[in-house]
Amino acid sequence: MNIQAVIMAGGSGTRFWPLSRTRRPKQFLDIVSSLSMVEETVTRLAPLVAPKDILTIANAGQTAGLRRLLKGLPRGNFLVEPLARNTAPSLVLATAHVYLRDPKAVVAALAADHLIRDPGRFRRVLEAGARVAAKGEAIVTFGVPPTFPSTGYGYIHFRESGAVKAGGKAFHPVLEFKEKPDRARAEKFLADGRYYWNSGMFLWRADTFAGKLERFAPEFFPFWERILDALRKKNNRELARIFREIPALSIDYALMEKAEGVLVVKGDFGWSDVGAWSSLFDVWPADAAGNAAKGKIIALDSKGCLVHSPKKLTALIGVEDLIVVDTGDALLVCRRDLDQKVKDVVEILKREKSGHL
Repeated sequence: MNIQAVIMAGGSGTRFWPLSRTRRPKQFLDIVSSLSMVEETVTRLAPLVAPKDILTIANAGQTAGLRRLLKGLPRGNFLVEPLARNTAPSLVLATAHVYLRDPKAVVAALAADHLIRDPGRFRRVLEAGARVAAKGEAIVTFGVPPTFPSTGYGYIHFRESGAVKAGGKAFHPVLEFKEKPDRARAEKFLADGRYYWNSGMFLWRADTFAGKLERFAPEFFPFWERILDALRKKNNRELARIFREIPALSIDYALMEKAEGVLVVKGDFGWSDVGAWSSLFDVWPADAAGNAAKGKIIALDSKGCLVHSPKKLTALIGVEDLIVVDTGDALLVCRRDLDQKVKDVVEILKREKSGHL
């Protein structure tokens, strides 16, 4: 079984500003361990997937950084997006590269900036899913059992009957992909028991992906054919032209929400998308008052605060539920429950053409 891991490493990580910047976005940060998140992603694949079979895809600037971090990967495995056009164009390009290597190879499309607390279990689920995808009939996705009624994740609605078994795992037919719900719908999904969080990780055989595009995403299939032709001819100018024209959609919108023959397996391996600063409360050790920090802190009558200030002492007095991030040239102070709005600060900085991006 030929598994080719494609690591999507082109995200901007705006919710982790001011630590995440244009030149060093979230996937390059060592916020969950001593390694960067993308290094964690590559490391957890061993020994199931060899370095020669691990590819990354990102823009040119990010790819230069990836080469410095991931010295064990062959130079030709660092794929460059001509333009950032969301995950569907990115995965069409990456799968086309794999297709030209081996049309029957299984592509494991993985994010560079997710946390997996149980890498061994993750590899077992990945291997079982690859065996199902290798049969060439289905696309496989990982669904995470919800632990609370989240309004920040998309959901996967599945059917309990008709499951395919492999590697001791059950692969259920997907009925529908659901967008991020409001609180009431999220509570219904949780109570129902037939909904998983959408992890955004997928497995497909390269030729199966092409067939699904042709049938369920016909607006993308001509771009698939053009990309294959450009890659065969090593025509980077044509690739850039294609990326200016291809629809900028997520893979969920472009294909998954329309495709038949999608199976979901339980991803019970300690997954988190580490989507914002507050998610690190579940990752960093905390004191008795629930304060978590990277860097020295003194917390007096303070609780539920998260501090990233490795080069400075931070003193907290009489405050609750704050996030404080000091990077030297910028300081973030925000309420814990409003950390999603950090991306709005980044939008303001973009409009101002600020040097703090």
